[in-house]
Formats: sequence, C-alpha cells, structure tokens
Amino acid sequence: MRHDAGPSRPPEVIDAGPAILRRWLVADLDASCEAVFGSLEHLRPWLPWAADFSRATQAEFLAGCELNWQSGEAFDYAVLVGGAIAGSAGLMARIGPGALEIGYWVHQAYTRRGLATASAAALTGQALALPGIARVQIVHDELNVASGAVPRKLGFVKIERRPLDHRPPGGTGMGVVWEMTRRRWRGTVCR
Repeated sequence: MRHDAGPSRPPEVIDAGPAILRRWLVADLDASCEAVFGSLEHLRPWLPWAADFSRATQAEFLAGCELNWQSGEAFDYAVLVGGAIAGSAGLMARIGPGALEIGYWVHQAYTRRGLATASAAALTGQALALPGIARVQIVHDELNVASGAVPRKLGFVKIERRPLDHRPPGGTGMGVVWEMTRRRWRGTVCR
C-alpha cells in the first residue's frame, strides 16, 4: 500500500454534484457491461481496453477493483446519474510515491454535462486529503481534446508531454500530463 498514515482510502461513496461516485462492485457486472457496450464507439478511439472489451474482461476489471481497493493501488468508481451508470472514474497509484493519477470516461449519452469535470474535481479533493498524497495527475492523448478540457477547467498545470504506455487508436500516443498539488488546490474552480 502506498499510503501509510491515517485513513488511507477515499470514501466508498462521493457526492460529485451532478453525479454520485460509488465504489465499483462485482455486482455491477450487468449494468457496467450495458454502459460500456452502449459507448464502445465513443470509447474505442481513446481507451485501448475498449478494443477488446467483453463481459469476461469487465468481470476481471470489477474483481480487480476489489483487490486494488484493499491494497490501495486504485480506487475505482461508477459514475452514477439518477442511479444509472454514466461512466467511470478512479484514482490510481501508478505514478510514484505521494501521487495519484485520475482516469475517467463518460457514457456517450451523458457527455457535455460536466460529469468528467465534476468527477475529477471530487477525486482531486479526496486524493489530496489522503495522508502522504501531495499531487494528482491527469494524462491524456494529445488529440483527446475533450479529456484535456477537464484538467484545464480545474486549474491543473500542464507539466510535460511523454509517450503513453499504449497508443490509443484515435490518438498519436503522445500524452499530455497535467498536475495539481495540494498547495495549489482550491476546490472545484472551473473556468
């Protein structure tokens, strides 16, 4: 586990304004598959996992969410609007000590409602409240303009460009890295 002192996990349910973030459960298999299958064309250009998405890979993801939550490696949430799955957002401990990375996707029927921004804002606040976490990053392919708008609206600072681990089908494989530090965070400042 990467967080040692005090509460080392964010809450299982987070009010993100227009959405509720609720920890993913194995029992979400059917509803999550329906949400992803309903958005595959929207997700495939940017998310490499969407290319081979299946019920079996989603079951593995949900089982992994439980293990990762317990270990502190990741905190993954269903983004819920009116009880329906409108996307996913999570915090991942994969960028080194003292930091978490935020990832998100939104069902195509729920885009342009501010859900990714609200989810990222809520997760940024939760992450920076955790002991030992001093910075949060969001990384996206340079051609994914919609994803890049989220950290910009929240006041994240663009700190570098670097190759992504996997080149998304709709992108170049060059990632833009945005960062927010505990010292700079002022809450949900959208511009």
